Amino acid sequence: MNLMTIASGSSGNSCYVGNGDTTILVDVGITMKAIENGLNTIDLTCKDVDAILITHEHIDHVKALGIISRKYNIPIYATYGTIDGLMTMKSLGTFDYNLLRPIKNDSVFNVGSITVNTKSISHDTNDPVCYSFEADKKKVAIATDLGKYDNMIIDFLSECDAMVIEANHDIRMLEANPIYPYVLKKRILGDRGHLCNEASGRLIREVLNDHIKYVALGHLSDKNNYPELAYEAVKHELSDNPFSSDVRDFGLCVAKRSEPGDLILV
Repeated sequence: MNLMTIASGSSGNSCYVGNGDTTILVDVGITMKAIENGLNTIDLTCKDVDAILITHEHIDHVKALGIISRKYNIPIYATYGTIDGLMTMKSLGTFDYNLLRPIKNDSVFNVGSITVNTKSISHDTNDPVCYSFEADKKKVAIATDLGKYDNMIIDFLSECDAMVIEANHDIRMLEANPIYPYVLKKRILGDRGHLCNEASGRLIREVLNDHIKYVALGHLSDKNNYPELAYEAVKHELSDNPFSSDVRDFGLCVAKRSEPGDLILV
């Protein structure tokens, strides 16, 4: 199994998951050119993509969906609620709605040789989900835009070999932000908002195992976080984990905001 963040931040998100036989994009919240350039770094193009999986209908996850679907006719998987949201987004333009493949949350389906698992998450959209992927006895997962997590999310993310987990904001930076209105701060901090750095670290600690090789912190706010701050906060939360005293053993890193990360092979 292969995993790579093409872009991950509050301004746009897209990830590649594949295994040599099957190529999947999770979210397309950046320009099609940026997605194409990201895929080119691993000798792929949008023509190679077998499916686009959408986590939810916010623009930072679907920006290029209209143009990329019109050009490449790639099947689009999303929950019924997310599809309802997509159908109302004029910014996406028109595209072939026959490409839409409705899925249920908490379901399992296959894209090529990869098994896809979905889990409902808490975020302020119609029917958001996170995804995990399994093939060749390996498992990777992508879980961002989590207002909170529970034991079901922990179970869903368990036994991963690699994963991208949200570390959106530093609470103190957000609370002191003079630009964000109170209602927006309340939304981000709420149960249907985003995970702060410390909560991200606690979630990661719950799902660590003795074989995980890569943990990327994703969806960082560009106004209320810094990569170094997120890394150190999560590192602190992992300081007493039962597996290793060195977070480098878990491949802990911060996903890049607007350029591809390293290609991870597990």
